[in-house]
Amino acid sequence: MAKNNITPFRKNRKVGNHRADVNAPQSTSHRHRMGRDRGIPTAIVWAAVVGVAGWLFLDRNGHLDNIAVFAKAPSNDTLSASFLFCGNNRRMNCVVDGDTFWFEGHKIRIADIDTPELSPPRCEAERIKGEAAKSRLLMLLNAGKFSLSAGFRDEDKYGRKLRTVSRAGNSLGQILIDEHLARSWDGARHGWCDGM
Repeated sequence: MAKNNITPFRKNRKVGNHRADVNAPQSTSHRHRMGRDRGIPTAIVWAAVVGVAGWLFLDRNGHLDNIAVFAKAPSNDTLSASFLFCGNNRRMNCVVDGDTFWFEGHKIRIADIDTPELSPPRCEAERIKGEAAKSRLLMLLNAGKFSLSAGFRDEDKYGRKLRTVSRAGNSLGQILIDEHLARSWDGARHGWCDGM
């Protein structure tokens, strides 16, 4: 009868790995510490990536610029042409308006600015300022060698090449802005008739 009251002793089986330290229970604090140690570097990397991306895409006024605007200007200005105003003939090297021109058969939209519309202007004041921006862009392009820099987007929805135009590392678009013939491109067109 005494034999019926005896519970046989069973040794715990180790499944999978035969090393004693692999299947040994770990304290909760040790498991949390291991996960945390692996997670901190990843969190820091992601925070840095997000911070740098935000800094790159914010302009001086705190506006989120169009992705196409971000471009590094090349160190050497190697491009040049003799520009005219565009007409109905073949468009090779000519100026359409204050922020659009043709260069070597490619239609270029200056990525970092917006100028008054000429086709068609919405008011007489916009037409006058648009013609002034167009004339000034012609002068700037003909003033010497320049560089074209692409951003993250190569083209806009109209098939125009999006480029920042610079000379000696300075944006020609910024010159038009400084002369009140253009605005910084913020991703949307704004009217030129109100408050001109």
